[in-house]
Amino acid sequence: MGMRMPGWYDILSLSDLDGRQEDEQGIMRSRTVLQGLIDAEIEKGIPAERIVLGGFSQGGAMSLVAGLSYKRKLGGIFGLSCWLLLQGNSKYMDLVKETSNANEKTKVFMGHGDADQVVQYKWGQKTAEILKKEGWDVDFRTYRGLPHSADPEEIDDLEKYLDKQIPPLGDAKLEKESL
Repeated sequence: MGMRMPGWYDILSLSDLDGRQEDEQGIMRSRTVLQGLIDAEIEKGIPAERIVLGGFSQGGAMSLVAGLSYKRKLGGIFGLSCWLLLQGNSKYMDLVKETSNANEKTKVFMGHGDADQVVQYKWGQKTAEILKKEGWDVDFRTYRGLPHSADPEEIDDLEKYLDKQIPPLGDAKLEKESL
């Protein structure tokens, strides 16, 4: 019996990335929840291209799966200290194909510490390599000596990514609101 850490899905194992069991049912359930949250924001009038989905560790892993397989193009997708779910059977690609790969041009930001003791650095690297091979534009950044955590340099890089992906609306927003 593996370690059980309730969250977005049960983590059955954090050992071998390729051969480990995954809680596919839990992952799919969480994907539905996250995509439902995006749908709700769009219904409120937020354009999909101004929505960024991202997270840290388990949240980052979920953001990659839910974001890459979302039906409309998002403003951005990021994952910090995370890995790609459902890659053993390439199930994530089946999910992406169901949406006609709406996010194939969405820039992906990934950050990972090379001293991560929980989610191995090589998992983050491998995830970026797999996504690049599948055609996504992935900016993978390494943070020297960083354990399973975030640091100011990583947050600064993420902020620059967000500013680029969803630039401030500036005066255009003010003009629209005054109409």
